[in-house]
Amino acid sequence: MESAILQQEALRQVSDALHHSRSKDGLERRLQEIVSENFAALDKAYEQKFQELRNIVSGTPSELIGNTRAMQEVERQIRQIANSEAVVLIRGAAGTGKEHTARTIHTLSERNGKPFVILNCDSLNAGEGINSLDSELFGYERGAFTGATARHLGKAEQASGGTLFIDEVADLSLSAQTKLLQFLQDRKFARLGSNIVQNANVRIVASTGKDLEKLMQQGLFREDLYYRLNIFQIKLPELSQRKTDILLLADHFIGKMNLKYGKHILRLSTPAIDMLMSYHWPGNVRELENCIEHACLATTDVSINAYDLPPTLQTDVTSGTSLIPEGPAALSTLLRSYEREILMEALRRNSGNLSAAGRDLQVSPRMMHYKVKKFGLEAHEK
Repeated sequence: MESAILQQEALRQVSDALHHSRSKDGLERRLQEIVSENFAALDKAYEQKFQELRNIVSGTPSELIGNTRAMQEVERQIRQIANSEAVVLIRGAAGTGKEHTARTIHTLSERNGKPFVILNCDSLNAGEGINSLDSELFGYERGAFTGATARHLGKAEQASGGTLFIDEVADLSLSAQTKLLQFLQDRKFARLGSNIVQNANVRIVASTGKDLEKLMQQGLFREDLYYRLNIFQIKLPELSQRKTDILLLADHFIGKMNLKYGKHILRLSTPAIDMLMSYHWPGNVRELENCIEHACLATTDVSINAYDLPPTLQTDVTSGTSLIPEGPAALSTLLRSYEREILMEALRRNSGNLSAAGRDLQVSPRMMHYKVKKFGLEAHEK
């Protein structure tokens, strides 16, 4: 699209030059200027596009996607705190984009270009040895404990000069919380099996999807660690609270999957949009991305149709898209709902092919056309 616009502009300029140049030398100079200017503009446009593609492939975060007030506030907070060295606590349910937010903070900070390292607290062992907080955060020397067959650099050392993202910090045991608190206070550490103390030059960003205040009341999370982490808090909204962003996110993920799988999907069909908008998204943005990836792989068209979406979006009672009504209902209502579900399942099984679905159900093409129109379903002839 960009190259076509530049080409049209170049042709317009050439046409003007041919009509207004008074000499051959003047025309040649003008044509050289036109070529030079438009090649420069085209190079810039291509570089911008290549950078977008590189960001998608590498996972580098770009601008946060969303026009809702909640997401605008998140973006404002990120820009406000990015260049600070203050500890940031990102809170939000699973799949809301806590890691993406942390990466964006890192990208916008002066530490950009240095490592961004993740410490996954939910995968750490409560005791000692490999996969404990000590071994993963501080590292260890060969022979430090059973199974330490080689030197291992901890996350604090790997992240030197950059950002250390402590993911799901509430999953740490109380003993591990004590060690983390000491590290945050002193910013010093030593590999297990070594007496050499090192300074930790890292920016700390932590995250949790749990209620830390409730955990503190239950004695499961240290109050002093809470206050050490909760210096600047960013709360991420759930996708169900920002439904007007769903289509923006879906378009972004379609572009990402087009690149990943070599597809050329252009749009979502209207029934697919209705289904996305009516679903309750318990898995938040991550579930939406997985859903779009599934649909991109399932579709054989340039659009994503309703039957390309995962079954969870099409039959889940809690989503508000259940085909069979809950509770008491008239027999005619139940029969109509059941008939619609049978038709949708047949269409889904045959990728929306109306004729193939009709053969499965032993229904004539004329009757299938009538039924599809009656229930407002999505189907095609081929």
